[in-house]
Amino acid sequence: MKSIFKKIVSSIIQFESKLIIKKYNPKIVAVTGSVGKTSTKDAIFSVLATTLYVRKSEKSFNSDIGIPLTILGCENAWNDPFKWFLNIWKGFCLIVCKNQYPEWLVIEVGADRPDDIKNITKWLKPDIAVLTRFAKTPVHIEFFGSRDALIKEKKYLVDAIKRNGIIIANADDMDAMNMAEKSKAKVISYGLLGDADIKASNIGINYTDGIADGMMFKVEQKENAVPILIKGSIGIQNIYSSLAAIAVGFSQNINFVKAGEGLLKHESPKGRMRIMKGIKNTTIIDDTYNSSPVALEAALGILKDIETKGRKIAVLGDMMELGKHSAEEHYEAGKNVAESCDILMTVGIRSRKMAEGALDAKMSDLNIFQFENSLEAGKALQDMLKDGDVVLIKGSQSTRMERAVEEVMAEPEKASEILVRQEEEWKKR
Repeated sequence: MKSIFKKIVSSIIQFESKLIIKKYNPKIVAVTGSVGKTSTKDAIFSVLATTLYVRKSEKSFNSDIGIPLTILGCENAWNDPFKWFLNIWKGFCLIVCKNQYPEWLVIEVGADRPDDIKNITKWLKPDIAVLTRFAKTPVHIEFFGSRDALIKEKKYLVDAIKRNGIIIANADDMDAMNMAEKSKAKVISYGLLGDADIKASNIGINYTDGIADGMMFKVEQKENAVPILIKGSIGIQNIYSSLAAIAVGFSQNINFVKAGEGLLKHESPKGRMRIMKGIKNTTIIDDTYNSSPVALEAALGILKDIETKGRKIAVLGDMMELGKHSAEEHYEAGKNVAESCDILMTVGIRSRKMAEGALDAKMSDLNIFQFENSLEAGKALQDMLKDGDVVLIKGSQSTRMERAVEEVMAEPEKASEILVRQEEEWKKR
C-alpha cells in the first residue's frame, strides 16, 4: 500500500514540477557524480546567493520525489498523508496563482537504480550541469551491472543540457572530463592538478589556537589568484566543492572575491567532514552522513595530515551498496587505516574485513576494537578518549554513526541542530 501511495504522490508532484518549471522558467544547475554531490550543491548555492535569488535541494533530495519537492519548495512529508496533501496543494497554488519564484534552482541529481536519471531528464533540462567525481567503486553500484553502467546513467544529465548550456567538470577525474568533452556544450574545468581552468593551489589545513577548524587555499584562473578560507569543515572534498561553486559563479560573472565571501559564510552539510568539539578537550570530525571507498580514503588522508598532540582515532561503520566489491573494499580501507591513525574502532559485520586489513598492515591488535552497533562504539569511545585526541567518525547511513558522535560531542544538547538524521522518522528506526 505504501508503495502504491508513493507512486501516486511521485507522479502528481512530478507533473506539478513540470508545469512550475514551464511557468517560471528558472535557471537550473544540476549536480551529479559519485562523490561530493551534496557538499558541491550547497557550496554552489552559497556562491550564487551572493547576487541571485536561489533555491537549493534540501539535505540530499536527489530522487524522483526529492527533486520535485525542491521545485515545489516543500519538505519531505514521510508517511503523513495530510502533509503530502498540503505539499500537493502548494504545488497547485504555484501553478494557478502568481507567486514570487527563485531565479535559480540548484538541484542534486542521484541514481540509486538504472533509469533514475534517464527518467528525470525527460522533463528536467539543466542550464548548467556540474560533474563532481566518479569513484573506482561508486556507492549504489550493486544495483547496476557495472561501473560503466552507472557512469552511463549519470551521462543522461549531460545529454539533457539545454542549448548554450555549460558543463562544470572535475578536471582531476578522467570520467568526468571524458563525459564533458564529448558534449557540444561549453566546458569549464576545475581541479587541483593539470590544466584546469579554475585551479586550487597552496592548500592547507587552517588552525585556530592549535586546533584544526577548516581549510585554506588559493583559487587561480589565468593571472587571477585569490585566497579562500573555509571554516567549520575539513578535507580535500571541501576544496573540490568550493572550486566547483567558484566555477559556476565565474560562469555567471561572479568574481572570486565575491565567491570567497559566500564560501566564508557557507556552512557545510551535516555529517560531511564537520569539525566539532568533543569531550575531554578532543576534536571530532563528523563524516557520518554516508560512506564509500573513495570518500573514506579522502577522510583518512585528512586524519593522517592533521597536527595534534593527541592520538588519531578512526571509528568506522560498514560501507553499504558495494555488492561483490564489499569485502575487497573494506579490506583495502583497513590497510589505509593502519597508515593513517593510531586506533581503529569498527561497527558492523562488513567492517570486520576492515579490521583484518589493518591487522595485515601491521596495526597492533591491541589498537583494534570491533562493535555490533554505533551506540556501543560511542560509549566505549567515551572511556577511551584523552586530551588532544582527534576522532574521525564515518559510516553508511544504515550504521547510524551519528549516534556515536552524540555520545562524545562536547554539546550533546545541540545534537538536533548539528547532526544528521535527527528527524522523528529517523529516530524511530
